[in-house]
Amino acid sequence: MLSPKLFESSAERHVAATGEVLLARGAPGKWVTHVASGRVGLGLLENGQLEHPLGELEGPFWLEATSAVLGEPSVVDAVAETRVELIRVPMNVFRRWLDSLPVAARDVLHDVASAHRQQTELAVSRLAKDAEARCAEWLLRHAEPADPEGALAVLLRQHKRMIAAHLGIAPETLSRVLRQLRERSLISGTGRVLKLLDPGGLRSLAGV
Repeated sequence: MLSPKLFESSAERHVAATGEVLLARGAPGKWVTHVASGRVGLGLLENGQLEHPLGELEGPFWLEATSAVLGEPSVVDAVAETRVELIRVPMNVFRRWLDSLPVAARDVLHDVASAHRQQTELAVSRLAKDAEARCAEWLLRHAEPADPEGALAVLLRQHKRMIAAHLGIAPETLSRVLRQLRERSLISGTGRVLKLLDPGGLRSLAGV
């Protein structure tokens, strides 16, 4: 791991409280941040919460150094889930350090960073765009005959929090998607049994 001690003379230390936004997707980066300790959640922020979580990381680690290597803004948001101790290196200092490396080393770093960014962008695209599709596919996969006429229903045998985790979305996002599916008359029911009113519409939404 790249040691933050390399930048000790110009780095700034900061302690972030739980809930503080450490990284905003799309915003120009002023710092390259090393998380010395604490837990950070990565994902997409909506309404002040990580409604599309990608995962959690425990320090020490560099927070989205990929973007700094490529000179591009972050594609994810990062939020402190505990008290987090940070070492922030000014972007211009980090870029000067990159420029001081041998060309071969810079090329390797750039290639690795590019591959990592492509993987992250793919994961973000799935989270941001396909919550409804994944929910519809899950409902279809767990559907069972509900009556002799062939109507389908899903019995929620797990808590919604567990179902949301399986789908890679926040519980609030799952509740919102289910509400939207009810409003579109694709499903009905608000308890532990959800009736599939329009399986064809759900298949179309899920792309299956």
